[in-house]
Amino acid sequence: MSQKDEFHNLDNPDDGLFRELGPGLTTRIFAGEHAMLSVVTIGPNAQGTLHHHPEEQWGVLLDGSAVRIQGGEEIAVKKGDFWRTPGNVPHTMRAGPDGARVLDIFSPPRPEYRKPGSGFASS
Repeated sequence: MSQKDEFHNLDNPDDGLFRELGPGLTTRIFAGEHAMLSVVTIGPNAQGTLHHHPEEQWGVLLDGSAVRIQGGEEIAVKKGDFWRTPGNVPHTMRAGPDGARVLDIFSPPRPEYRKPGSGFASS
């Protein structure tokens, strides 16, 4: 494997493993040995399904605006905000009127995100 295979671009829609999470929500996934990145695009006013998984998750709002729903609270986030979601804490996102783009980081990698598919896989 060439070292070039280890370099990616957030704005390249053909880079990464594509997964449709739900209506108006897609992601491109980049898996490593001990961590996984997921670049999630959320359409205007779209919302993901409330879900949880055992992996720890960090998120960074790259673009747009959103409300992070986590552990029973709703917290407005803006570009540049980031947060931690401990394993097994119920969470989702609701995008603002212009949509949102989020970088999620999972550790360890989520097994169900290592293959194309649809949905959040855990509930």
